[in-house]
Amino acid sequence: MNLQARSSYAREITVKGMLINTILCAVKFAAGIWGRSSAMVADAVHSLSDSLTDIVVLVSLKFSAQPADQEHAYGHGRFETLATLIIAVALAAVGIKILYNGISDIVRLAEGGQIVRPHAVALWTAFISILVKEWLYRYTLKAAKQIGSSALEANAWHHRSDAMSSIGTLLGISGAYFLGSKWTVLDPLAAVIVSFFILEVSWNILKGSVQEVLDKSLGAQAEASIVQICRQTEPEARAHHIKTRKIGGYACLELHVYLPDAWNLKRVHDATDKMEQALQTRFGPQTLVTIHPEPLSLDKPR
Repeated sequence: MNLQARSSYAREITVKGMLINTILCAVKFAAGIWGRSSAMVADAVHSLSDSLTDIVVLVSLKFSAQPADQEHAYGHGRFETLATLIIAVALAAVGIKILYNGISDIVRLAEGGQIVRPHAVALWTAFISILVKEWLYRYTLKAAKQIGSSALEANAWHHRSDAMSSIGTLLGISGAYFLGSKWTVLDPLAAVIVSFFILEVSWNILKGSVQEVLDKSLGAQAEASIVQICRQTEPEARAHHIKTRKIGGYACLELHVYLPDAWNLKRVHDATDKMEQALQTRFGPQTLVTIHPEPLSLDKPR
């Protein structure tokens, strides 16, 4: 799948999710206000952040699909990384806000204040939200894995965090609704617990994005695979001095390869070309591969 097809498919998935999420967000706000549930209102705010991050993903996909140019020789994949970072920060902000509101309500109860018992409409809305958001998570994650999009995967986890938020909301509202006014504290308590799940997800996404920005390697397993692929393609090839990194949705590989001294330039070119194609088959068609051939006589024991 080329860059344009990849971007078009990702945009289609994101737009579908955004439309569904916008409707769900409006329903949650209405249910939270009418159903007198602070946990449901917090859940609605989380869903609103989902819609905003959908917009971020759409913008990033537009730019990341552009081919390499004079100013961006390695392509525009970092726009996808930037979008992933923004989603992680947005998730963290939502988690902190929900945590603050939940603690504020609990403190108010401890000081003698009251929280109105939630209505059944909030209960049913939370249940529906869990089903919808879990489906959106699986649908988006499957697409993200298929095209190797970090931004789309981060957005999928944003859908999953909304599902987790709704689970906590459902438990809190259920406790406050079925156990009576003495247990209304369960509603804000559920919001607090959910906030920790959201913060954990945001941290994991943020950590991965920062590592990508800092050009973290693809790991020892990927390097071993590169060595093996080169040798399988050309039995006399010896790959070494391997450097790997990820740029948005594709990998960048740089390596030196020892080849027999007696080979002429045409044979060396054909061999490196075959290795490049084999590596792109393994790591993806958009993978950037740079191979520096060296005479095998330089491969001396040290």
